[in-house]
Amino acid sequence: MKRDVIIGLDSSTQSTKAFAWTREGESLAEGRCPISMDMPQPGWVEQESEDWWAATCTVLKEITQQIDPARVVGLAISNQRETVAFLDNNGHAIRPSVVWLDERAIDELPYLRGKIGEEILHTTSGKPIDITPVLYRLSWFRRHQPHILDKATQILDVHGFLSGRLTGVNTASWTSADPFGVFDIASKCWSDQILATIGLSPNQFARLAPPGTSIGTLTSKAATATGLCAETPLFAAGGDGQCAGLGVNAAREGVVYLNLGTAVITGAWTPSPRIGLDWRTLTSPTGEGYFLEGCQRAGTFLIDWFVDKFAGGREDPEIFASLESESSELPVGSDGVIVCPYLSGCMDPHWDPAAKASIHGLAPRHGRGHIYRAMLEAITSESVRTIDKMRQSGLNPRKIVAVGGGAASPLWTQMYADAAGLPLHVSRSLEASALGAGISAAVGLGWFSDFNKAAASMSGENPAIKPNATTSMAWRALSKRQAEAYQPSPSAT
Repeated sequence: MKRDVIIGLDSSTQSTKAFAWTREGESLAEGRCPISMDMPQPGWVEQESEDWWAATCTVLKEITQQIDPARVVGLAISNQRETVAFLDNNGHAIRPSVVWLDERAIDELPYLRGKIGEEILHTTSGKPIDITPVLYRLSWFRRHQPHILDKATQILDVHGFLSGRLTGVNTASWTSADPFGVFDIASKCWSDQILATIGLSPNQFARLAPPGTSIGTLTSKAATATGLCAETPLFAAGGDGQCAGLGVNAAREGVVYLNLGTAVITGAWTPSPRIGLDWRTLTSPTGEGYFLEGCQRAGTFLIDWFVDKFAGGREDPEIFASLESESSELPVGSDGVIVCPYLSGCMDPHWDPAAKASIHGLAPRHGRGHIYRAMLEAITSESVRTIDKMRQSGLNPRKIVAVGGGAASPLWTQMYADAAGLPLHVSRSLEASALGAGISAAVGLGWFSDFNKAAASMSGENPAIKPNATTSMAWRALSKRQAEAYQPSPSAT
């Protein structure tokens, strides 16, 4: 029996997916399972951590029903970032996990700014002050429900939780720990200084491991639950954003990865931890260097919201084709319609969690196609301004590689190429996070001598979408107008 397959598991916000990858990056089998979210109060977003495990077992069993589990030589996990579970001594959840979309910690921003200091927080963690990192929710619990933190002997990211269920030892990779905001990105360890400020100890968190390293083998109990063989090795991978960058071979100079998903991520690799307000600085999925990452919390979430509320709903199988057709006939600038896309607040560059979305310039001649196009233009302009700031900091992007559901839109991908003035390639595998996890396992197994060789062999991209130079001036003018649509919230002034 050949032992020639690795599994990349992607435990994302709304679903878990698993893919059996070959050495060439071909998917031989896959499994999928949805994960639900609860909103017990406005602004609160939670999940049951047991649902992560149940979904993991489901998708891995689907894989092993398609291929012989004896062929699987290793697996690795890509996980939704900034989501946190609270467990007791027995590994049981003491409350629901809090998802990265949660907004309860908005009042902790000024509190921690005063208690720790903005510069220390930013330079240590690489993250500007913002509600997305777990740190601010931990602070909220310390001040509002301290018994949760006192009782929680295990405060885990999704990677740490699932690795514990698979191997018996809770292990976070550098890239899954990093987005918590309590990780020192220079020394690659939990920050004693930040944790002490909120009365926590590194011992309450998962042990840490570099990407691509072996972190244990499947227990017999986990093998029974998943259908895999006992003693199958598990390798550290990590945060889905960084794994997606690895999955499109962007953990190297000159490549911008663009994830057109629920949130839109724009990232580029750099050898040093550049700190700035135009991005978050994260550890690289290779363990070498860093990713500068722009993030828009409302990417396709904004588009889906508009379609569901005002354009008939996604139940219509032709709705997106119709909107794309209507929008394609319009010029850059949507005949004067401008959108501020901050439906879920704003991360870079304003770091204003209370920011709101808006639509400007409507006239009787405008229809739904104008608004749809203006939304795509707004998200595009925001991303491209991040790329421009990266250029100004010394990076030299030469191309964009796109993944995510939005990458299936010819209109949107052409917009990005035109606005950025860069060729854009759509990744051949839109499941880049799961592929990035598979690449991590391949390196850990020794299939390749390093991450660059593994990513070059296992990833691929479609031919370039070339920028239309005749539209560059129109895009620059639009970007200036669109940027001016933002009005700071009272809390940001």
